[in-house]
Amino acid sequence: MRISLPPLVEPAGELTRDEVARYSRHLIIPDLGTDGQKRLKNARVLVIGAGGLGAPTLLYLAAAGVGTLGIVDFDVVDESNLQRQIIHGTADVGRSKAQSARDSIAAINPLVQVRLHEVRLDAGNAVELFGQYDLILDGTDNFATRYLVNDAAVLAGKPYVWGSIYRFEGQVSVFWEDAPDGRGLNYRDLYPEPPPPGLVPSCAEGGVLGIVCASIASVMGTEAIKLITGIGEPLLGRLMIYDALEMSYRTITVRKDPSEAFRPRITELVDYEAFCGGVPDATAPDSAITPRELRALLDSGANLALIDVREQVEWDINHIEGAQLIPNSSISSGEGLAKLPHDRKAVLYCKTGVRSAEALAAAKKAGFTDVVHLQGGIVAWAQQMQPDMVMY
Repeated sequence: MRISLPPLVEPAGELTRDEVARYSRHLIIPDLGTDGQKRLKNARVLVIGAGGLGAPTLLYLAAAGVGTLGIVDFDVVDESNLQRQIIHGTADVGRSKAQSARDSIAAINPLVQVRLHEVRLDAGNAVELFGQYDLILDGTDNFATRYLVNDAAVLAGKPYVWGSIYRFEGQVSVFWEDAPDGRGLNYRDLYPEPPPPGLVPSCAEGGVLGIVCASIASVMGTEAIKLITGIGEPLLGRLMIYDALEMSYRTITVRKDPSEAFRPRITELVDYEAFCGGVPDATAPDSAITPRELRALLDSGANLALIDVREQVEWDINHIEGAQLIPNSSISSGEGLAKLPHDRKAVLYCKTGVRSAEALAAAKKAGFTDVVHLQGGIVAWAQQMQPDMVMY
């Protein structure tokens, strides 16, 4: 049996002649109709990030006639974004993502009001910001922000649509602690604790098939429209899992723990970076080396082993001269540890420093003492020491 929720937004007044013409294909759908379109017109939706998931979601929500779209993003467009963040173009490289997204939305639908929030979302601004909107969409790619969004949405009493992507896969769900009829759930019911640091790489570290973003974002946008208008059964209490290689969609049920001891109430925002943890020993003063310090050691002829802990496909794109490839995946399993030297200093590096920090922790746990990792990874090395290096 289909279980719907009441419409999240009250309908606006009359649609104009131009709006009727623009949204006519919506208006002739019996379940949506004029009433649903008026609700979309009155809706205020906040999208966290104009990136892989935010970009296509913003485009479709704008085309659908959502009256007010808020964008939270303080980043600038990078060339590597263009493979999936279709709201930006080549001419936008170096521009504010929020401003680039605003211009694209205006070109698609000038009837939509766009509000820019070019700030870093944090515990000091999240609850107040969420209070200005009816619905939140979260497509961020780090766990600290995901837990922040969840807890702020709980405190603000707002529902939100969550999505994530990795390589060929994606997930979508709806969370709303204050949902009617006792159906309330939040992200902590799905993931009570964050995974160990470094276990789940970001898109920058692990990659993503660009078009998977469109698949997941379209589901997120659909869920937003359903919540706003009260049609269909939302993904509240269900997690949708998409596998592009198998071309399969499946859903699993998400339930809240009935025990308050295991499901503590969210009463305040916390330090989410601390909550999600850091890789042990990765930030100790004697555990990291800067690109300049590494350059000096190499130039001095120091006896060291330079270890690239990325994957073979990344090594094939670029690597630091003189390095040896020992993927972090093999170090984590223990096999690669046997290849690390005991007789000289080992310097580990990856793309940005995340995986090398994890590999460093594994090496130290295994008894290696003279080992460090490169701060900022090969990205920092290229920026500071080798600006002509091909970067990905």
